[in-house]
Amino acid sequence: MQINTTMLPFLFANVIGNAYRMVGGAIMRHGYITIFLLMVLESASLPIVPSEILLPAAGYFARTGILSLPLAFATVLLAGFVGMGINYYIAYIIGKEIVYKHARLFHVTKQRLIAFEHWFAKKGAFAVFFSRLLPVIRGLINFPAGFARMPLKQFYFYSTLGALIWDALLIGFGYYALSFRNVYLLIAAVAAFFVLLYAAYWYATKKIK
Repeated sequence: MQINTTMLPFLFANVIGNAYRMVGGAIMRHGYITIFLLMVLESASLPIVPSEILLPAAGYFARTGILSLPLAFATVLLAGFVGMGINYYIAYIIGKEIVYKHARLFHVTKQRLIAFEHWFAKKGAFAVFFSRLLPVIRGLINFPAGFARMPLKQFYFYSTLGALIWDALLIGFGYYALSFRNVYLLIAAVAAFFVLLYAAYWYATKKIK
């Protein structure tokens, strides 16, 4: 079976569009509660919907007036604060051996957690800050910080600093780019967005390993 390569951008856009419609429907029904709960799970490494989908959707609905932009942003930050604390305290209280044993509950392998632990041991606070800017794996740094019993104020300071940048970029993308009415411009913006995210993920995981 041959795939018409000229249709790939539209197939990609359809997949992403369906994801945004699903999240959008939940936001339309339950508003900020949807954003808060999904973001808590994402920050606790239990993503039902990744922030790469959720935050642009929140930005789009803020642009349309369904949500308040400041309130949506505050909800995302608060949810991230709660979610990252869940992992931190799990690691802090029960320790690495139990977390390693049940790592797949958090959709991660033991090997990847170990890689992050070595990176944290080498880079410290910078690793916490920079991890918040990484797609897919941004919540994994919570565990090494908890294992090392990093001071809570320091953990939250660098975590929040990185999260502010990440949240602002993704909500801003949804606020501006997803409002394009030209379908080709919209497809190009979404495609470029996800290509950049994948490139950042690939480069970061390679360096951390």
